[in-house]
Amino acid sequence: MRSRLMTVLIVMVVLAVAGVGLLNAAGNGPVDPPAPPGTMSSYTLEQIYQRLTTGNYFAKQNGFTEPASGPGTGTMHTLDQIMAQAQPRALAKRVAKTGQTQCWDAAGALIPCAGTGQDGQYQAGIEPAVVAIFGTAYNTPAWTGVRFTDNGDGTVTDNLTALIWLKNANCFGTRLWATALTDANALASGSCGLSDGSIAGGWRLPNANEMHSLIDLTQSNPALPAGHPFTGVQVNLYWTSTTVDYHTSGVVVVALSDGAPVGAEKGGIVYVWPVRGGQ
Repeated sequence: MRSRLMTVLIVMVVLAVAGVGLLNAAGNGPVDPPAPPGTMSSYTLEQIYQRLTTGNYFAKQNGFTEPASGPGTGTMHTLDQIMAQAQPRALAKRVAKTGQTQCWDAAGALIPCAGTGQDGQYQAGIEPAVVAIFGTAYNTPAWTGVRFTDNGDGTVTDNLTALIWLKNANCFGTRLWATALTDANALASGSCGLSDGSIAGGWRLPNANEMHSLIDLTQSNPALPAGHPFTGVQVNLYWTSTTVDYHTSGVVVVALSDGAPVGAEKGGIVYVWPVRGGQ
């Protein structure tokens, strides 16, 4: 019994030092340590929280000095290392929904959304919804730091939105809209230069706001951020999964020449750029 009690006490001490919330003696809820355990080579939960809520993991709070190494010897990580892992999760779903909840076929007839790969099926993004307006910009959040990370496996992570894009922006060439939806959903590791372990069903055609989130209106031909790592980018139109709701045989497409969202008939031939994540 004494051995078991000692084990419980040791576990509680370890959890407390690690910053895991424990009820205080009065039962008033979790208590964050007032100071980091150890020396400057540690940090409190509050400091981690403040870094997560800046919206930019490169930012540091005033008065905080990032330790050169983690606490202990090889047993912990610096806050920069933790944030590098947490950032995609903290910023996930930063692109607004379009608000589209229904789906239509190529002729514009209303159909069930299941299995279509359309915007109305995934409804990806955050509230409040922002409807794509032709000829204007979707306002992506402000960002400083390294915008894109080339993952070396045929994918590129957008550090602003946490969306993962196919690095090759011209793997499929031009397609009908219905074919583009199918091809994007069928994409998997082993195709289009991918070695990321992704499987069919993990990729999709981006919605209008996701596609436009790549756009940098200070650039043109293509209207993408300077220094982007993508290959095969076409200065042309790219499909989205978002139907024009007042003209349901049409789709929102994004022009990579100047970044404008415009309309195109579903029977047209347009380029395909798959995305995953952001759910």
